[in-house]
Amino acid sequence: MSALTGGAQGSKKRKKDANGTIDTTSLPSKRLAVEQDATATIQKLEDQIVESRKFYNNIATLLSMLNARTSKDEPNLTVAVALCRIFCRLIAGGDLKEQSRATEQEKIIVAWLKERCQEYQRALLDVIRQAEASFKVTALHLSMRLANARAAHLPGSETHVWLTGLFKGVFEALIEAREGESLRSEFVEQYLREYEDIRYYTFMQITVYAAERRNPEILERLIFIISQCDVVPQPEHEFTKSYVKLEKKDRNPLLSVGAHKKRAQEAWLAILKNELSDPQRKQLLRMMSHTIVPWFNRPELLMDFLTDSYNSGGSTSLLALSGLFYLIQEKNLDYPQFYPKLYSLLDADLLHSKHRSRFFRLMETFLASTHLPATLVASFIKRLSRLALNAPPTAIVAIVPFIYNLLKSHPTCTFMIHRAIHDKDWIAELEMEGMDDPFDPNEQDPTLTNAIESSLWEIEALQSHYHPNVAAIARIISEQFTKQAYNLEDFLDYTYQGMLIAELGVEERPFKKAPVIEFQIPKRIFTDRLLEEDRGEDTAPGSMLRQLWDFST
Repeated sequence: MSALTGGAQGSKKRKKDANGTIDTTSLPSKRLAVEQDATATIQKLEDQIVESRKFYNNIATLLSMLNARTSKDEPNLTVAVALCRIFCRLIAGGDLKEQSRATEQEKIIVAWLKERCQEYQRALLDVIRQAEASFKVTALHLSMRLANARAAHLPGSETHVWLTGLFKGVFEALIEAREGESLRSEFVEQYLREYEDIRYYTFMQITVYAAERRNPEILERLIFIISQCDVVPQPEHEFTKSYVKLEKKDRNPLLSVGAHKKRAQEAWLAILKNELSDPQRKQLLRMMSHTIVPWFNRPELLMDFLTDSYNSGGSTSLLALSGLFYLIQEKNLDYPQFYPKLYSLLDADLLHSKHRSRFFRLMETFLASTHLPATLVASFIKRLSRLALNAPPTAIVAIVPFIYNLLKSHPTCTFMIHRAIHDKDWIAELEMEGMDDPFDPNEQDPTLTNAIESSLWEIEALQSHYHPNVAAIARIISEQFTKQAYNLEDFLDYTYQGMLIAELGVEERPFKKAPVIEFQIPKRIFTDRLLEEDRGEDTAPGSMLRQLWDFST
């Protein structure tokens, strides 16, 4: 760039007329002429290199033009593209490969070309790390094109290029690039999702790169890239989209579904072993079932991460439920404290959480088995009933149908609704003194809470709730259980906004009688009766109104 800059400065000097003013009319044409001269110079140097080996020193000239400016923010892209074409041509022609019977002079030339190629690669990586967004993207494409040429035309170097060579440097620069969001998105769209071999090698790079303890910002970028690989190949999948032509040889890992899943599994485990922040842990738990688990040949390897998340409490435990239950159900994971821990998650904060609907969906699955002990199911019913007393209306309308479904699928627990007492003396004593609720809300073991001996008086209390929808839905417990089950999805997404819209939907449900504002509607304002009560005081409201009326008329 120094040579181009020097030539440009000489041609950009502004001429002054006789009065000393600057002539600006020819500046655009002069700038265009300078750019055309620079492009012609670059093209001439490139053509000479292609023409004869004696012009190889032009490569050094072009490299100096690429790095002429001290800052990498605005590299000369024309030079960068020309150098990419030159090196791809040289690699394809075998000029960067040392022949077995080469002379000493030829070995020196090959070594010199390799050094210049390495220098060019480092320059591109510097651009990816430091330059502006548009320059970063161009440098990325040039680097990938060069990696393709090296892997395709240098026998035996394919593994080196993708694992320890140029692609390793490109990946690290991609992750470490400042303000590189658009660059990483470009890599995902143009290479990661498009080519299966690049996805395979990206998994391997993530595994190595994440093995060292990384800061949360770097982990966030790694999670973004690997989470974009959300399409898992099926066992019958045929690998046809590759960046470099693949050899159809036996045991080629790039053509094996199992090998791809193994690399993805290693990459995810390398990320999960890092010190994740709470938002990152929650993000991974949200995508666990549909993005992470399908890549695992051995999902039980996720046990430590899921159990640690489940034991951390709060919303993190809620998000870990689905993955942990999958391992228990499908992979026979031994977690004997699952239901006590699930019971401990039922607190007042849960009913105000944004994950409330997700938790109820999962709990419906967890408690669906008819082989669960009645004492355990009764504890969940009673705990939910107690929490419903202080829950928002949007949560209560989901709790009551949920309890109804549990009572329907576990008939033994219906004693909590009505238990006939045959001892007349005890009946008289209950009518006189009442009784204490045997339920122990402080007991952590759901099988020891005595909930089965209690009653659902909380639901009956909700039948007098201030909100008419809540009161109406609470009455289903007092009616005959003729309905097989309620569809919980009809109640989980209830919100305050939805309830308000339903109440204000006048056009859909018109009022039979117009509502009034006053409890007792007055017949007139400031009547004669008020005047009589004022007893003639001039400051009384009735007198003032009458005086105002007389004055106006």
